[in-house]
Amino acid sequence: MTVSSAQAHWEGSLTEGEGEVEFLNSNVGSLEIDWKSRAGETPGAKTTPEELIAAAHSSCYSMALSHALAGNGTPASALDTRADVTFVPGTGITGIHLSVKGSVPGVTAEEFATFAENAKVGCPVSAALTGTTITLDAELV
Repeated sequence: MTVSSAQAHWEGSLTEGEGEVEFLNSNVGSLEIDWKSRAGETPGAKTTPEELIAAAHSSCYSMALSHALAGNGTPASALDTRADVTFVPGTGITGIHLSVKGSVPGVTAEEFATFAENAKVGCPVSAALTGTTITLDAELV
């Protein structure tokens, strides 16, 4: 069993306050957070919970797809996965879109699409986010 931990510190109101999230298992350190970045008022200024979810989802998905392909005897040469998490203030997270491009010798585009879809369902982060609509584009390159 592995436990991954992070902690957040916040000061002030939701819209005027600010804080930081600290990664406790790695040497990443801490990242600043605030509502203005989350609501899109100052995009790119600080990280957001949704960006952190996107990082977790894209990395977990890549690992799940890599594992499935290797188990088939067709390991990927490279996988590039992007996760776009959509957040609407007042509503919440409305969806996640995964885009993966893979270089996988020995599989057809159709086979890659099947492996990609199965990895979306089998990825532990996808499973944790089952209340959210997750879409996928997969491209064999």
